[in-house]
Amino acid sequence: MSASSSLLPPLPERMRPASLDQYVGQRHLVGEGCVLRKMIESGNLSSFILWGPPGVGKTTLAHIIAETMDREFYTLSAVTSGVKDVREVFDKARANSLFNQRGAPVLFIDEIHRFNKAQQDALLGAVETGTIVLIGATTENPSFEVITPLLSRCQVFVLKSLERDDLQTLLDRALREDVLLKHKDIRVDETEALLRYSGGDARKLLNVLEIVVDSFGDRSPIVIDNRTVTESIQENMAIYDQDGEMHYDIISAFIKSIRGSDPNAAIYYLARMIDGGEDPLFIARRLCLSASEDVGLANPNALLLANACFEVVSKIGMPEGRIPLAETTVYLASSPKSNGSYMAIEKALALVRETGNLPVPLPIRNAPTQLMKDLNYSDGYKYAHDYPGHFADMEFLPEEIKGTVFYDPQPNKHENVLRAYLEACWPKYYQKG
Repeated sequence: MSASSSLLPPLPERMRPASLDQYVGQRHLVGEGCVLRKMIESGNLSSFILWGPPGVGKTTLAHIIAETMDREFYTLSAVTSGVKDVREVFDKARANSLFNQRGAPVLFIDEIHRFNKAQQDALLGAVETGTIVLIGATTENPSFEVITPLLSRCQVFVLKSLERDDLQTLLDRALREDVLLKHKDIRVDETEALLRYSGGDARKLLNVLEIVVDSFGDRSPIVIDNRTVTESIQENMAIYDQDGEMHYDIISAFIKSIRGSDPNAAIYYLARMIDGGEDPLFIARRLCLSASEDVGLANPNALLLANACFEVVSKIGMPEGRIPLAETTVYLASSPKSNGSYMAIEKALALVRETGNLPVPLPIRNAPTQLMKDLNYSDGYKYAHDYPGHFADMEFLPEEIKGTVFYDPQPNKHENVLRAYLEACWPKYYQKG
């Protein structure tokens, strides 16, 4: 890093937005008329958890909300803080509330999933009584990592990786507005490598940009293209990964190796995670997800084994847990692959969002009362087990979308059997290619 830039905070900190107007991304939450913007505009702030990948603006958003609403702001990291630190914040909040009419202070807890049960329990009373408004940030699914009583008192908002246009906006703004970069002669000829190394992470994008610019030293002009970016990253990998963000690259490589049916690569990345001290249950959960999303019905036993692995690892812990993790990893990577079920639910969800709540056909509605029977609920329903082969030809989808095919069996041993059955039942929908 150059002498002049070493006197300044890192570029991501220099470019941290101070208002919603400067905030980039998460339009589904902070856009006009969206839930978090409406919460801010109403002045009624309630506790919530921000769940999303690193570098998408969780911490920044918490700061902006507190600043915009003129609330006292306390921040803790779940990595370094304990119950004592939490209680100290509560004591300060109670003391200051005697002189403060601005509303309950905000307590922001980064990586809240790293708090154990006792630490999370310590938050309950203050959240319940409104002593503080809790904003938690997590990269892990709160359903698994946050205790139910606390989760029930908080809304959960999902943040997404930044899109290409968002990253380009951040890049342009940094070159145009940063106190240091705006005075340099910088020409961006190519952005592919910059955006690829960022992985949808604003912090990574700005870190990479700063690394590349610093690699030129006093030379001018600074020409940024794919080659210079790649060379700079390779020479400064330790700096690039200074916040431990390689963790997310390793789990990505692990899952993609399983999906790509390479047990050797999958085992290698599993070893990297184990050696690096990764939470074994985090790995086991990802194996369950991979078993459903990537192996699916090509090998229905995959999910059973992945679930058993999670149960075993949770009981025996480490280092013995490495063995069922390895067994499951090899099994999933060596299994035939199908995303038929995954694609089916994605298609169905897309259609539901497009068409809304279509009426359920009368023959398959529930009819527990005489009034409902008089309204023809269940009228015309065919009980499948009364028919040959336990199949009755009738339409189950709403009239507006009847005949829609969501599930397309993939070509593998198990789903070939499913396709044959479906072709026999529904020849008008499932035909051999």
